[in-house]
Amino acid sequence: MAYKVAIVGATGNVGREMLDILAERRFPVSEVVPLASSRSIGAEVSFGDKTLKCRHLDTYDFSDADICLMSAGGTVSKEWSPRIGAQGCVVIDNSSAWRYDADVPLIVPEVNANAIAGFAKKNIIANPNCSTAQLVVALKPLHDKAKIRRVVVSTYQSVSGAGKDAMDELFAQTRSVFVSDPVEAKKFPKRIAFNLIPQIDVFMEDGFTKEEWKMVAETKKILDPKIKLVATCVRVPVFISHSEAVNIEFENPITAEEAREILREAPGVLVIDKREPGGYITPHEAAGEDATYVSRIREDPTVDNGLVLWCVSDNLRKGAALNAVQIAEVLMNRKLLTPKKAAA
Repeated sequence: MAYKVAIVGATGNVGREMLDILAERRFPVSEVVPLASSRSIGAEVSFGDKTLKCRHLDTYDFSDADICLMSAGGTVSKEWSPRIGAQGCVVIDNSSAWRYDADVPLIVPEVNANAIAGFAKKNIIANPNCSTAQLVVALKPLHDKAKIRRVVVSTYQSVSGAGKDAMDELFAQTRSVFVSDPVEAKKFPKRIAFNLIPQIDVFMEDGFTKEEWKMVAETKKILDPKIKLVATCVRVPVFISHSEAVNIEFENPITAEEAREILREAPGVLVIDKREPGGYITPHEAAGEDATYVSRIREDPTVDNGLVLWCVSDNLRKGAALNAVQIAEVLMNRKLLTPKKAAA
């Protein structure tokens, strides 16, 4: 069986990554349709060895499409996802528009694939925030072993999480610093080149940012509502891959060696943990890779049953495009979606 797949936002960072991953993983497609806004109509994108031209979202008929990978932001998704779903096309949405809707499954396949069964209520499935996706992949097998009570996480998030304009801003600012030109901040509230910004998304009334709130709400929905989590999210001058320092408190005893062995067997996880210079993963090495990498696993002597670890993943892949394609694979492998052409 082959599926007709539409990609909304095909010219963006994540949209292009979706096209690459569909081709890399040989997802069975009868046709791939890249869609974009009016300013990008006719723009060319690559799919394997093919070049495809973008069509206009506003005029496209989804009635014969099977899957829509939505990567055009929350405003577009709020308007279009219900309309697309009503035409019998399953939307896998990468924005925050539907993550907290009780009738929309929020899925990380390695963690809660069984929850996907509820997608038919709206024909929409949500992708989590990029920083949450890699975190829960690492937490899930440890939670199964020793039951997590509390998580304290500090993120070091790359600029690609804020889009292509953010990547261009880091590049332009870095060049300006080297040639002693004025450094201009447009996308970010402060200079990002050779700097850190302890704000991602807008501030909320309690002093946390929306990004920090997302990590709390999404971890509870995906993994366990009883887990207490607090986050500090920081933008760093790295182009691709998010990193996280994670402090975990468990209900039951677990050693660093036990955690290391559990994570080595966990789906989607690669452990790189040698206690020597360079015996850990960095964002540069994780870029372009599918895995969630875990390093620096050690016991926390300040709490009972505590561990500390370092977690790194390509935010454009596992944090977005790869996770979306994996969700589509779950639909296919579990026979939850029959291609319309096959059904006809």
